[in-house]
Amino acid sequence: MMGTRALLRFVQPLLMMALCGWITVPAWAQETYPSRLVKFVNNFPPGGPSDILARSVAQVLQEQHKQVFVVENKAGAGGNIGADAVAKSVADGYTVLFCIDTSLTVNPHIFGKAMPFKPGELKPVVIMASSGLMLGMHPATGIRSLKDFVATGKAKGLNLSSGGSGSPGHLAAQVFSDAAHLKITHIPYKGNTPAVMAVVAGEVDGGVLATPGMLPQVQAGKITPLAVTSAQRSRLAPDLPTMAELGLPELQQEVLYLVMVPSATPEAVVQVLQASIVEALKRPEVQVRMRLLDLNFEGQTGAIAAKRLADLSTRYARVVQATGMKVE
Repeated sequence: MMGTRALLRFVQPLLMMALCGWITVPAWAQETYPSRLVKFVNNFPPGGPSDILARSVAQVLQEQHKQVFVVENKAGAGGNIGADAVAKSVADGYTVLFCIDTSLTVNPHIFGKAMPFKPGELKPVVIMASSGLMLGMHPATGIRSLKDFVATGKAKGLNLSSGGSGSPGHLAAQVFSDAAHLKITHIPYKGNTPAVMAVVAGEVDGGVLATPGMLPQVQAGKITPLAVTSAQRSRLAPDLPTMAELGLPELQQEVLYLVMVPSATPEAVVQVLQASIVEALKRPEVQVRMRLLDLNFEGQTGAIAAKRLADLSTRYARVVQATGMKVE
């Protein structure tokens, strides 16, 4: 056995190295997370559902942890710019992505080699919520029903706006075009809000867009609603039928709202984020905002969340191939 003096001779240099800072441990292991400012990157413009949800969660987490949580919008390229910024950030939990699933499930298939990051560089923290979309038309088109929509799309063709290339609205428009054999031209905008205003202004014939953004214009008579793409009717527009009810179940489509971090982020940090965000989503004031945004709470984490994203990616890969969907 090693004697006391020998043990001291072995240990003393290590103690000196540690005191001098020559032996270090990862920063995340030395602190209680979070111990400083946390940045939530939302990869779409301000004012949309994902942005509002991110700010609602940030406010609650700031109260929970007594740290500053800020939301930074990095929009563009169908969400790729913001997602890429997080994928390439330090994997310590202080730069977090708030996004919708298309950043991971659609973009790799339509951007191809132009994708600035690989989906595997990010991992899900939690699927926060889901929602459907609304198909609405400018009143001047004279389209009042899905039957009118199909007839006009076959005879003359239609222009439909979306929140950007690779967005849920873009995907829905392409699927609809293929399923019903319509002549549809996709017109991308930088976010849901400008896409809705394009319908109101008559720049396009209609759009497949987030229901909360459409609803005020529907109530004002500036947009004619036709259907929603969710599995169930919208709580905000309960009189509006689903695509499935109108005989097109293949158009059922829901948007997932996600929190992602770089794949190398320590699991201990991920677990803190998961627990904090799920708790925040259950807060009454956040639940009210979610209902106003037509969002349904999900709360899926870990392997379940990862599998759900993988299944969607497989489904959308087939859609992209079948429809020729591409980035404009």
